[in-house]
Amino acid sequence: MSSLVRSARLPARPARRARPDDWMLRQLPVQMLAHDFFVRFVSIFQELGSSLLDDADNVDHAVDLTVAPESSIAWLGSWIGVEKLDNSMPAELRRRIVATAAQTLATRGTVQGLRAYLELLSGGAAEVEDGGGVWRAGEVPADTAWVRMHVASTGAVPEDAFVDMVRDEVPAHVRAQLWVADRVVWDSEHDDEW
Repeated sequence: MSSLVRSARLPARPARRARPDDWMLRQLPVQMLAHDFFVRFVSIFQELGSSLLDDADNVDHAVDLTVAPESSIAWLGSWIGVEKLDNSMPAELRRRIVATAAQTLATRGTVQGLRAYLELLSGGAAEVEDGGGVWRAGEVPADTAWVRMHVASTGAVPEDAFVDMVRDEVPAHVRAQLWVADRVVWDSEHDDEW
């Protein structure tokens, strides 16, 4: 398990004791247990109640990325703006993406945030160049809203999904280019062609 997912985990709670199989029947008066009809009748409700109680016992784990069902990962990501999780990616990678996005929310859209996100998705080093900076009054360049991102590969993420996910991380007003190895896979100025 990655340290990113582990660090996003909530403090462990003490384990609950298992409920006996006959927990509801044990609550009946002794005289009722002597009648087969009552035992079978109450057993129906006990089975239904057990499944509801099991779900209720696990509700605190529904938002824990380390144990949440795979079907919940994208839903949890949507809470913090991670909208384009591709289900063809390994579950462990999707869990890491959501956990990392939660931890780096404050740097989202910055050079540091983009670099961290690209490295997470690609599994390798990433370079990010941008036109932003700090200048003296009157010395601001005419064009500062651009970013160029470089990765060696898209790692375990299919290229289309990689582009979609990176597109969501780049601020809307910024012109962007995404390079994978030696080719441009996305250029925001020609977004309709991609």
